[in-house]
Amino acid sequence: MTYCVGLRLKSGLMFMSDTRTNAGVDNVSSVRKMYTWEKPGDRLITLLSAGNLATTQTVVSLIEEHMKAANERNPSIMEVPSMFAAAQLIGETVRDVIKTASDGGLQSEATFSATFILGGQVAGGQPRMFLIYPEGNFIEATSDNPFFQIGEHKYGKPILVRAYNEDMSFEEATKLMIVSFDSTLKSNLSVGLPLDMQMYERDTLKRGFEKRFLADDTYYRRISEGWSDALRLAFESLPDFQMN
Repeated sequence: MTYCVGLRLKSGLMFMSDTRTNAGVDNVSSVRKMYTWEKPGDRLITLLSAGNLATTQTVVSLIEEHMKAANERNPSIMEVPSMFAAAQLIGETVRDVIKTASDGGLQSEATFSATFILGGQVAGGQPRMFLIYPEGNFIEATSDNPFFQIGEHKYGKPILVRAYNEDMSFEEATKLMIVSFDSTLKSNLSVGLPLDMQMYERDTLKRGFEKRFLADDTYYRRISEGWSDALRLAFESLPDFQMN
């Protein structure tokens, strides 16, 4: 299992993903789930993945292989004219990979399931973000639906729903995402540190600030401990039930 979040802000986009993967309690390791393709001045495209690791890695490998053998009929992700076209390209790749893997007949398609968050900007367009399903179809983030989560999202969602604001600065959004991830980490052992974070500032068309939060990161520990203390104080401030 995993947990990934993409936020749509007025100032740009933010991404965060955990790195834990496991094949049973005795086989836990860390794998990067955030991938970025960049052509400074032309495009910045970031992909977050959740689901079967073999499936997600195959999708990413195929995207990169297509970059080496692109043609007019089959452009690579570095040549598509828009973020919508990039979402179509990845959606088709996901659908083909899952169909090919499931054609063996030994396991259901669900075994090979994978979900992705795609975000970025291509020159001439606006920053856009999409949620891509295992079937290859996708939806776009809007003002009414301004963030996407994939993987083990139920524990971290209430934080985002209550505190998200599209006018947030990147610094405020970082704090929000860490609280969301910390709540998930404390509730589900299949999600774990390190956490990878990336900021994309609107219209820059290049990588923004990136950071990997390790278990001993000072800021992460301050937010984690501070949030626990704040929740405890808030709970204690609520009126007790009266048995009348």
